[in-house]
Amino acid sequence: MTQTTQTSPPAGKQMLSEQVYMRLRDAIMRGDHAPGDALKPQDLAKEQGVSLAVVREALVRVVGDGLADRLPNRGFAVPAYSDRRWQEITEARRTVEPVMLRMSVERGDVDWEARVRAAHHRLARTPAYVPEEGRHYSSAWAEAHRLFHRTLLEGCGNLVLMETFDRLWTASELARRWSAHRSPGRDALLEHRRLEEAALARDADTAAEVLTRHLTRTAAALTDCPHHETAGEA
Repeated sequence: MTQTTQTSPPAGKQMLSEQVYMRLRDAIMRGDHAPGDALKPQDLAKEQGVSLAVVREALVRVVGDGLADRLPNRGFAVPAYSDRRWQEITEARRTVEPVMLRMSVERGDVDWEARVRAAHHRLARTPAYVPEEGRHYSSAWAEAHRLFHRTLLEGCGNLVLMETFDRLWTASELARRWSAHRSPGRDALLEHRRLEEAALARDADTAAEVLTRHLTRTAAALTDCPHHETAGEA
């Protein structure tokens, strides 16, 4: 009796591809590659000391995360500040997330309230910037920020809507980092505290309004500043 075996990529190659992907993703998030910069596979392969195939695989994944563009006949590049996608993503989030928050306020139970309080406490106590992670906000703060917003909305109890939130959050992460550094005077602590207070007070109208303003400020920071600024300038 003959047995057929399925072949899969060697574990070593998969691990290498994952490492290159994570390094490239982190470099874009830190601002090592400025908005609009070309991401040349040949140069990246040389820098990383890996094959062109491994780099291309990593670039395709980064494109899937919304952190790079694949340009016809021009390779890959970091999106630009002026890219229309940021406004479209914001429009989608302003359409979906306030509705989800209203549903959470109406449906969320005491356990949801406790999770919201805990998520907000973690966010408020996590440093937004640490010297060793460059000029954009820290990875720990980014995760605390994501969990706070996600916890606010998960009280809606709709898994399809939560999957939509997850996709939109990932797609908007790069713009969110640019926006944070372009708006140094923005009081994120106050904005998040108002969100928590309105949600836990079961004031759906105020919570939805605060969230809409919160989302709008991120997109505005990309369009209101001069286009010649670099990602690291205030």
